[in-house]
Amino acid sequence: MDLFDRVMELSRYGYFCSQILAILMLEMTGEENPGLVKAMGGLDGGIGYSQHCCGCMTGGACLLSYFSGKGEDMGFEAPEHKTILGEFTKWFEEEMTADYGGIDCRDITGGNPAKRVELCPQIITATFEKCVEILEEKGMI
Repeated sequence: MDLFDRVMELSRYGYFCSQILAILMLEMTGEENPGLVKAMGGLDGGIGYSQHCCGCMTGGACLLSYFSGKGEDMGFEAPEHKTILGEFTKWFEEEMTADYGGIDCRDITGGNPAKRVELCPQIITATFEKCVEILEEKGMI
């Protein structure tokens, strides 16, 4: 099954953007973490379904931080942490603004919930691919 088809399958199960990104990342690493998937649901629909910042942008940042962020009291974030987040958010903002007029869910869908079915799976797929690309370039996966 290709990535887009997997995104569509997860959508049919009722998952939204950030949750799908988390599931894809967990599948990629061979991990399971239902708590993480549930928590990522708070970013869906533009942060708590507010139609603000797209859950793919916030979810993508979380995905990158999963690999590069600080996770232990005595640990440290990877030296590239802020750089990769900056690279990703710049890419996301440029792409979404060029294609949809902004980075908020309401910009992308024009306030029409039916547009989510049409647009979001491609945005989720592109976001995951970009995150993987960045992580591969930095040797983190």
